[in-house]
Amino acid sequence: MTIASAPGKIILFGEHAVVYGRPALAAPVTQVHADVEITASDRPGAWIHAPGISLHSELNSLSSDHPIASVIHNFFFLARVSPPANLSIHISSTIPVASGLGSGAAVTVALVRALALHFNFPMTDEEINAFAYEIEKIHHGTPSGIDNTVVTYAKPVYFVRGQPIETFTVGLPFTIVIGDTGIPAPTKESVGDVRKLWEADKAKWERVFDQIGMIVKEAREKIESGRWKDLGGLMNDNHTLLQEMTVSSPELDRLVEAARKAGAAGAKLSGGGRGGNMIALVQPSEAEAVVRSLKETGAKNVIVTQIG
Repeated sequence: MTIASAPGKIILFGEHAVVYGRPALAAPVTQVHADVEITASDRPGAWIHAPGISLHSELNSLSSDHPIASVIHNFFFLARVSPPANLSIHISSTIPVASGLGSGAAVTVALVRALALHFNFPMTDEEINAFAYEIEKIHHGTPSGIDNTVVTYAKPVYFVRGQPIETFTVGLPFTIVIGDTGIPAPTKESVGDVRKLWEADKAKWERVFDQIGMIVKEAREKIESGRWKDLGGLMNDNHTLLQEMTVSSPELDRLVEAARKAGAAGAKLSGGGRGGNMIALVQPSEAEAVVRSLKETGAKNVIVTQIG
């Protein structure tokens, strides 16, 4: 038996602007994770069991661009596994799908790690990350690469597209409450809409992306120096710019406002927007009140996580 796992992730600052060369900050969320277990099977073929999405199929019965099948086919090609041995691949995940928590990237990373271990095909984190990014491109068009990077390294990341990965240290741990609208938020759609805005008025949106880039750099400096209490205002500013970008939604805005009223130092949407998750910065003593307020305002799921 071979087992591998990968955490969820949240973007703290910089979503959407990261696609246009500005930095973003993201961190792993270890309270949720994708898990893959591979065992030898008596049945011929590679059998995939993913109860969370009601999938119980043999690999070759799935289309080649199926999210899970594409990972396995690409791994077999890379590792020159042909024909594949008789396998049973069990996939489970506690990460909500299409919510901005990196569900797809986590499944890909956990799956390719498990396959690499099972077939004794050593892969470095860099190789796993590059592999996962290629899979993300199949499903998201022009992804930033941030999901696969944070999920692969399981560390806070300062990310600039096309530049070497920078992990960074957290001066003092801080607490984030994550509120899920329960509305699926396909990244491809919101990324595409922002691109249309940018193409229609590049000068305007480049200025907005510059503002977000400055927020991200300041946030990293605050996190590294342990001044996390100063992040609240930066979160609020970042959310305002994301609203201007049309990627928020009434549901996200209501949760953001509820968190602030319940005592959060700051709050913003996290991820692609139009649904999915928001995050709030809280003192640990205030987390319970913020959680209660988010649930009362309609959050379908709430996670409290510590960064660092």
